[in-house]
Amino acid sequence: MQKKMIFPVNEYARRIRRTKEMMDRRGMELLLVNDPANMNYLTGYDGWSFYVHQGVILSLDADDPMWFGRQQDANGARLTTWLPDECIFGYPDEYVQSRYTHTMRYVAQLLRDKGLADKRLGLEMDGYWFSARMYLTLQEELNGANLMDATNLVNWVKIVKSDAEIAYMRQASRICEKVMQTAIDEISPGVWEKDVAAMVSAAQIAGTDEFGGAPPAIFPIMPSAERTSTAHLTYDPDRQYAQGDVVLLELCGARHRYHAPLSRTLFLGDPPDDLLKTADGVVTGLQETLQFIGPGVTAEEVEARWRAAIAHTGVVKPSRVGYSYGLNYVPDWGEHTLSLRPGDKTVLAPGMTIHFMPGIWLDSYGFECSEPVLITDSGCEKFIEFPQQLFIKN
Repeated sequence: MQKKMIFPVNEYARRIRRTKEMMDRRGMELLLVNDPANMNYLTGYDGWSFYVHQGVILSLDADDPMWFGRQQDANGARLTTWLPDECIFGYPDEYVQSRYTHTMRYVAQLLRDKGLADKRLGLEMDGYWFSARMYLTLQEELNGANLMDATNLVNWVKIVKSDAEIAYMRQASRICEKVMQTAIDEISPGVWEKDVAAMVSAAQIAGTDEFGGAPPAIFPIMPSAERTSTAHLTYDPDRQYAQGDVVLLELCGARHRYHAPLSRTLFLGDPPDDLLKTADGVVTGLQETLQFIGPGVTAEEVEARWRAAIAHTGVVKPSRVGYSYGLNYVPDWGEHTLSLRPGDKTVLAPGMTIHFMPGIWLDSYGFECSEPVLITDSGCEKFIEFPQQLFIKN
């Protein structure tokens, strides 16, 4: 089969080496990866097949990982991964969502066949894609193995991006600029929210004249009016925008599953003074904090600098103000590693990508203005150039 890979094999070899180093450091001989983003990171596999059990198995003693999944998805692994055919295993349909058996029995037998059944096995225990039943079945089938928690092990490996990854994130940023402009241009009183959401989604997939986009890991977050008082609502399919609406826009461009998120706020009409004051305080604090972000500072120091920058405004944000992001699938483009909040001692390093997100949600409305940034050797670089302001359509 003709493979279509978005990175050269040596890029994947570097990632495998770094993952094995982390495994060895944590005393693991074997790693089972079920997170589709981590599967993609290590092998290139890119299929919408994660509604059934699938995974990648890494052994310290084997040069190449093994991919397993539903038999009808095995050709997807042959098309999108760098793996040789002998490392791709498709299980029969009798295991799919069965009441009588479980896919982890197939995996356990595969490990027995490869002489790996008694190894110290790392599992992504606190991930979306690993369940209690998976753990119990492996425990029952591999009674000689030492099952260990490998939650976010690969996530921490991928927190520093390569130049090739950053190139795709720059392309995602160009898509995001078009997506955000589409939303701002199309939202007006009397326009159906569903129609704007449809245009935003179309822009995300259409991409630019040079390259296409991918559906982002998070559906467009674009609440209006009182729905802006909370963080994660989408559009109202039965509502038209109205004069006096606040509209929050947390949108994204994606390229080969690499993301570029951005948040802005729009007001229809004459904004009230308290919203103008909140917007001014948040934007000023955002700009001051971006000047502070750079290699060698910790995640908690960035959050402290943000709090100091807005202390005079009366604006309070109790939640984190940012997180690492990059390659991912639904339901989240965040990497579940560093967070910009008190207590996070992670030291920022060149190649990290962070969504600095000081969103404010009050009792009756919200305000968002965020920036995706790349940590460089001397500071941070914004991926996107888009006005940092409260957008007003009067």
